[in-house]
Amino acid sequence: MFDGILLSTINAKWIHPSLALRLLKANLGSLEERCQIMEFALRQPLREKTEPILAARPRVLGLSVSIWNHAATLELLKELRKTWGEGGGPLVVLGGPEVWHLPESAEIFRYADRRVLGEGEEAFRELCETAFGENGGVDRQTANPEFRRVDLSAVKSGYGLYADEDLCKKLTYVEASRGCPYSCAFCLSARDKGGASPLGVREFPLEPFLREMGELVRRGARTFKFLDRSFNIDAARAKRVMEFFLGQLARLEEARGQDAGRDPPFTAHFEMVPFRFPPELMETLARFPPGSLRLEVGIQTLNPEVSAIVGRPSDPSRELENLRAIRRTTNAIVHADLIAGLPGEDMASFGRGFDALWEALSPSVPRAVEVQLGILKALPGAPIARLPAAFGMAHNPAPPYEVTETAAIPARDLDRVKNFARFWELIVNRGLADVGPSPVFDRFMALSDSLLARFGRNWGIPKDDLREALEGRGAGLWLMA
Repeated sequence: MFDGILLSTINAKWIHPSLALRLLKANLGSLEERCQIMEFALRQPLREKTEPILAARPRVLGLSVSIWNHAATLELLKELRKTWGEGGGPLVVLGGPEVWHLPESAEIFRYADRRVLGEGEEAFRELCETAFGENGGVDRQTANPEFRRVDLSAVKSGYGLYADEDLCKKLTYVEASRGCPYSCAFCLSARDKGGASPLGVREFPLEPFLREMGELVRRGARTFKFLDRSFNIDAARAKRVMEFFLGQLARLEEARGQDAGRDPPFTAHFEMVPFRFPPELMETLARFPPGSLRLEVGIQTLNPEVSAIVGRPSDPSRELENLRAIRRTTNAIVHADLIAGLPGEDMASFGRGFDALWEALSPSVPRAVEVQLGILKALPGAPIARLPAAFGMAHNPAPPYEVTETAAIPARDLDRVKNFARFWELIVNRGLADVGPSPVFDRFMALSDSLLARFGRNWGIPKDDLREALEGRGAGLWLMA
């Protein structure tokens, strides 16, 4: 019998290892040696998830829950309960942003004993110390702890718990800071202000962080994915981090000798706010070689009135010019986000924003830009929940809590946007066809409507069949428009 601590989660894909689980294990103190990590992928059969957990027979089972694995985690817990019975099995502890603000009546809590609210490095350790203490365990009926933030300077790094296979074949998630300076109503960050910084952003000590990154590079990490939500808010610090990675790239390229200049030794992926690119930061971005830099830029909306409703800073002209400058002067692969269904934004406004964004990106290098269209999510605990009555918003009460209609966009049109988004991903983001210059929104909407009518679905379509449809009568004319 293992009789230890099992940390587990259901990742979206095999390539997405959980940094959260590794941080929890690394900060267990003397109990770390009694902890195991067990990760699964969303599409794995249920049996492949339940059997290893049952075989491990842990005393504490900690599960990280997100909006994307909520339903799968509930399914897992129900299946485990069939073996454990009511009140049997390990102490089941849930953590992660999905469980922080759910109502007590949420079904998933019927299959768990405790929750860790907020950052869990301290709270989970304390709970486990009680579970393994002299008094023989944790009262399953004890109230959950208060929402907690930790002192980042006291957090022990979990990067050493990435296996070599993780670093070479999967994304390597890292974080140089936590928090966000803004209070967008659709984001949980609006409820997460506080800490040492007046901006709501707290930073890990920089020099120790960079040493950790150097060790990951040495061990062969291939794709660094920063979890920082506003990486460039402190431009000087962002420049320092990127200078470090540029130095590592140069060192590895020199060591490769005559093989230098092929695929870059690694890629760094940063999420940046669109209005914070001073010249010195742009100059640093311009020095990254092709294929080594990805930028995720959250535009969300280019309508200032809609931005004001949701409390999001807005300067569309500046944001678009920054995107143009990035495309002109850097080799970065740019991923930009827009959200449909925001309060007060109709289809015409959304379409104009999409076309303005596509014009600014001016794609000239195949697959160097990606546009992701999302539907607004009414996340439990986010301030957006206070807006529905005023803006005619309705949403699905089940994860991922997508808005189904608003006073400005009826349900039918939001469904069309979802279909548009899916075919845009399949055709444009994946490089299957060139859609040409802006304006493209109305043309691609008509195409995505016709493709749905032809196939009856927007998933599971063989690439050859989709290519044939695009080359068929009418589609070829559309592609050349």
